[in-house]
Amino acid sequence: MAKDASPRPVVSRRREVGDTSARSLLMTVLGEYVLPRGRPVWTSALVESLALFGVEEKSARQALARTAAEGWLASERVGRRVRWALTPPGRRLLTEGAQRIYDFGSGERSWDGTWLVVLVSVPETKRDLRHRVRTRLSWAGFGSPEPGVWITPHADRETEALAVLKELQLADGAMSFTATYGALGSEAAMVARAWDLSEVEARYEAFIDEFTGLHPADGDAALHALTLLVHEWRRFPFLDPRLPPKLLPTGWSGAKATALFHGRHAEWSGAGERRWEELAA
Repeated sequence: MAKDASPRPVVSRRREVGDTSARSLLMTVLGEYVLPRGRPVWTSALVESLALFGVEEKSARQALARTAAEGWLASERVGRRVRWALTPPGRRLLTEGAQRIYDFGSGERSWDGTWLVVLVSVPETKRDLRHRVRTRLSWAGFGSPEPGVWITPHADRETEALAVLKELQLADGAMSFTATYGALGSEAAMVARAWDLSEVEARYEAFIDEFTGLHPADGDAALHALTLLVHEWRRFPFLDPRLPPKLLPTGWSGAKATALFHGRHAEWSGAGERRWEELAA
């Protein structure tokens, strides 16, 4: 049997965290509505759903073309109309994305106090490389309490750190080990130096403020609200390092935001998906 040569899914963390473009919204729509149904969708359905967010038709069609050029979508002409189907790599990308979105924040894993510590030295003169190391390891959930020192309470992320450092050609000079915190200093102070949790909590608070009082009616309002809910939530796996509860500030907003996301998603899914079916018919 021939081996599948299609590319592995690649997610741009920068786009996930900060983008509200037509391309990013399109990926949310594809993951939430097209992927579960497993069938092609007409251009008109995608264009009309993006129009709910003020995306003009030209921009929506350009987003479709770019997504197809990246290998996630394939088009098929049926008479004078065009419909789009997810490619195998596209299905993989969105399946992994859906698992990340819906599993994130659910179920607290016990923590035995073990830290993974990675030491990697980059000369001051190589500022671009230092920035790339910081960006990539931060996106992987690592924090840096001191220059060249990266830590995470998730010891299973060593493989991801190794992949990052190999890609940046820094693996040969790096070191990693696991340890528990000792008697010197304060573990809480180390966490505060390694991560800016106040910024993450501010994002959670903004999410809570935006969706707590939102009660959409049926139709376009429900589709808009459901899509926006998922679109905003999908950023948090790249923002929140998911520290064990004992390392988090008292009254951490992440737990409340998680409950709100799952509650609103269950509440709005019926009406939102009914409206999608009308557009896709």
